[in-house]
Amino acid sequence: MYKLFIIICVFLCACVGRAHNYIGDEFVGMPYVNSPLGEEVLPDLDPLVRYDAFDCTTFIETVMADGDVEKLNKIRYKDAKIDFLYRNHFIESDWLVNNANLVKNITAEYGNVAQRIVKIDKKNWLKKVHNIDADFAPIVVKLDYLPYSAFEKINNKNELIVLFVADNPILRDKIGTDLAIVHMGLLLPNGVLRHASSEHGCVIDVDFYEYIRQRTQSKVNLGIILLEMLK
Repeated sequence: MYKLFIIICVFLCACVGRAHNYIGDEFVGMPYVNSPLGEEVLPDLDPLVRYDAFDCTTFIETVMADGDVEKLNKIRYKDAKIDFLYRNHFIESDWLVNNANLVKNITAEYGNVAQRIVKIDKKNWLKKVHNIDADFAPIVVKLDYLPYSAFEKINNKNELIVLFVADNPILRDKIGTDLAIVHMGLLLPNGVLRHASSEHGCVIDVDFYEYIRQRTQSKVNLGIILLEMLK
């Protein structure tokens, strides 16, 4: 049944304006699965690597690793220590900091930025969402982002990682911490967003600017952060 599901997803997503000859081509059409990777120890028994299913973050991480499992683990875990508590759970306070050698924030090159101040309470989140007791102090992060009203077009020549910034009090109450980065994907040079979409159920190519237009229908969605992938 699962193999049939994959075949159906590949067929449906291949029919939606796929952009060829960019990184991640081989994953377009693969199913969306929430949190598909894990530690091989409790509380997460998912495999450390897979190429048949993604969520938005694992899609980006897998593309960045380019088939190198050791690099993938370095991207996903602080100091490459494969442990749930060492995973870069929060893009704002973990992922960006621990992958500073792999990505560069170039948002300011594309317009006037605004700032989102976010307070990450990992301790409370771990207890509320995972029922895990761990001693983490709250971290306040200042994120420069490009408001949706501050640009009309991003003329990028290479693939960029795009982070979607929001301020959603309902989500904050639900998970026990503030959160700024709510989604991520690849912005291709032809104006296409390639991302693992929970809405479509697979990795899919969509028109970036139409996607932005849809996001601006909700006031909780603020703008984007653009990251250059370093060699």
